[in-house]
Amino acid sequence: MADVVQYRLERMTNELNDLEQRGIFTRREISEIVKKRTKFEYRLKRPSPLKQDYLSYIDYETQLDSLRRLRKKSVTRELQKQGLKTTKKMKKSVSDFAGIMRILDIYRLAVMRFKGDIELWFRYLEFCRQKRNGRMKKVLADVIKFHPKVPGVWIYAAAWEFDHNLNVEAARAIMQNGLRVCTTSEDLWIEYLRMELTFLNKLKARKVALGEDEGTFTRDQISSDKKQWRDENKDLFMSLNDEGEHNEGSDDENEKSIKKISKFQEQGFSIIRTIYAGAVEALPSSFSLRKRFLEILEATDLVNSEEIHREILSDMKRDFSTEPGYWDWLARLEYNPGNKEDISEEVALSQIEKAIQFYEEAIEVLPTATMLNQYVKFLNGVVTLPKLENKPSGISTPSDSYIPLILRAYEKVKTMGYIDEDLACQHISFLLQLGRLEEAQKLADNLCSGIFSNSVKLWQLRIFIGIRHLTRDSMLLSKAELLSIYELFQDVLTRVSVSEAESLWLMALKFFANQKHYFGKLVEISIRSLTKDGGREHGFSLSAAIVDFVLQKDGLSHAREMYKRFIALPHPGLALYRACIELESNLASIGDRDSLVHARKLYESALKTYDQDLSLWRDYYLMETKMGTSETASAVHWKARKILQDTTALITPDL
Repeated sequence: MADVVQYRLERMTNELNDLEQRGIFTRREISEIVKKRTKFEYRLKRPSPLKQDYLSYIDYETQLDSLRRLRKKSVTRELQKQGLKTTKKMKKSVSDFAGIMRILDIYRLAVMRFKGDIELWFRYLEFCRQKRNGRMKKVLADVIKFHPKVPGVWIYAAAWEFDHNLNVEAARAIMQNGLRVCTTSEDLWIEYLRMELTFLNKLKARKVALGEDEGTFTRDQISSDKKQWRDENKDLFMSLNDEGEHNEGSDDENEKSIKKISKFQEQGFSIIRTIYAGAVEALPSSFSLRKRFLEILEATDLVNSEEIHREILSDMKRDFSTEPGYWDWLARLEYNPGNKEDISEEVALSQIEKAIQFYEEAIEVLPTATMLNQYVKFLNGVVTLPKLENKPSGISTPSDSYIPLILRAYEKVKTMGYIDEDLACQHISFLLQLGRLEEAQKLADNLCSGIFSNSVKLWQLRIFIGIRHLTRDSMLLSKAELLSIYELFQDVLTRVSVSEAESLWLMALKFFANQKHYFGKLVEISIRSLTKDGGREHGFSLSAAIVDFVLQKDGLSHAREMYKRFIALPHPGLALYRACIELESNLASIGDRDSLVHARKLYESALKTYDQDLSLWRDYYLMETKMGTSETASAVHWKARKILQDTTALITPDL
């Protein structure tokens, strides 16, 4: 290994001598360069070099070459200031090429070592493209040899031939070879089409630049201004023969022009049709491929493109009429609520009507939950409901006419049994926006007592509507009204697990925070639920939330009694312990000695269950070092060392 490294270093002698003779680097700097290169070379000659070793070496050489170029410019300026000739002194020499060649050599070693790393290959290609050193073709051949199944490789190679070498035939051959290997690649088909269309546009631009009028491809056409002037003053000209030689010549020229144009457009149309046919044959079930074809066609200006546009739409309807995504896309082609374009209201309404017709046809052909959901989402995006309190009575907006369609769609979804949780919530929310509180309440009651009896979202809506209905006239609720709200909460909280009903529990605790009787009943329900399900180790803790409510309402002593009740349960959960410890620690930090005692008891109780929790031991130890004595801190450390094998987690920079 040392011999190989020494050989590679000796090959750098001429380069380093040249750098010193030119004054670009000093002898001391060259010594540092040799040391760094020696270190990198030894890394590359290890039995199993890492990819990062090669990349670090490449980064170093890249930065070194950038510094060399800057130094060379600086030396050139100094020589010019001194009035010396710089042509001989600063002409290109071995040091100007050695750095690039070394980077290329490192890249070659790296890709041969990590042949399967396509990202590394592309970095190699980009470097060759930027430096233009003549190795591009060989590297492209190697990457295609090792990665023929990667479509991006073929696209990159074709793009280089097309853009850099201006060799359309070679680019087309590469693309076609790639399509033979990667037949099912959408990107390859799309890029092939774009390349052919770009080539056609270049041909058109070339003909226009040669003096032909826009949109024509004949050389001798008279300019439009000159032709208009001659037509207006044709009486001033005299024909040389009776048949009107000038007119006949003009007709012949126009006829030839039309033939050339039609021939060119026929060729372009044939190319597009051929590529489309091949792509559909290779990927008959790809809906996104045909969408992308249409997007490209819409962005181009070719005669007869409408014909293939209609053909693609017809094929899509034939092949994808049983997929909801097709109908949704087809309708949104007419009007998409997400696109904010400056169009008049009449045009927008016309587009919406066409889109609705597509959705109505789709529901008849494909009455599925997904299709109905997409229809409803579209209508929700179309209808912009004004705020009811700001809407003048008796005045309707154009979107009001679509409200019955939305309601009918919701009812159809419900009747056909395709309704899901999100759609049910949208239906109820829409009724609330319309101000139909009774209808929304009735619908929520039916759904929560039926197929969505365990849906937390719907229960939240149902309870919210119930509270809103009861507080319409007065914010003060009677005992019977409070009981009805409590029964709703009780119905769902006893049925759904604590982990699923976090938001409902918080809603219930907040609503009954000042109702001691009902709050106590909620506590009893929570104890039964936590006894059954257990507390959580991390995240939301119902018992900790209840303790926090009690602390704010009744004070510290009642909060301690409450958390002691929860800790006595079979599995209170680490989250409760941490919340209570934080409560007591905060009080102990301001001088409350009783809180420090309670915090120690909580730590001891928690560590009986979670004795292998490193963070718990560490927090305990930190608390003792800050608020306890050296003896208590040492005792905690001794216990931790006795139970834990690794005590390094107890040592922190804060100590």
